[in-house]
Amino acid sequence: MTSTETHSTETRSTALTGIVGATRAAVGEDPDKALALFRATGSGGEGVRTALRIGRHEALVDEPPALGGDDAAPNPVEYALASLISCQVVTYRFWAAQLGIPLDDVRVEAEGDLDVRGFFGFDEAVRPGFGEVRLVVDLKGPASDAEYARLRETVDAHCPVLDLFRNPTPVTTRKA
Repeated sequence: MTSTETHSTETRSTALTGIVGATRAAVGEDPDKALALFRATGSGGEGVRTALRIGRHEALVDEPPALGGDDAAPNPVEYALASLISCQVVTYRFWAAQLGIPLDDVRVEAEGDLDVRGFFGFDEAVRPGFGEVRLVVDLKGPASDAEYARLRETVDAHCPVLDLFRNPTPVTTRKA
């Protein structure tokens, strides 16, 4: 690693540690500040494409031709895997900084098995979502294997999207 890359990594770790410290102080003064609300909206016209609005951002969702789409964008379960990957990367960066574990790079791959019989209603015993999701995490840096194992355990305990995959989350649906 070059001295510029080392400085950049140290600067990023310092910034993340500062964010966590400021948040800890704010929440300590007022626990209501710990609650965050996230919103997204979506609408679909003809076909299976969905236009999403996520905060200030826009995204498109589509399906492959085998599911009635044009494959113009990732499908919903691909976005779910992408959400898991990105949350893992962010959580690794935050916790590496908090634990003082040097982390030069983190790469996460995700794959999931989905049996379409559940989605299409061909077999009610088959769930419509992933039957299993597998992550491969590659951490690069000068830390020991034991330090990276500690970091993995900490990330697995604190990653919000991993928590969504592992635990039931109450969801309500209502008419607009």
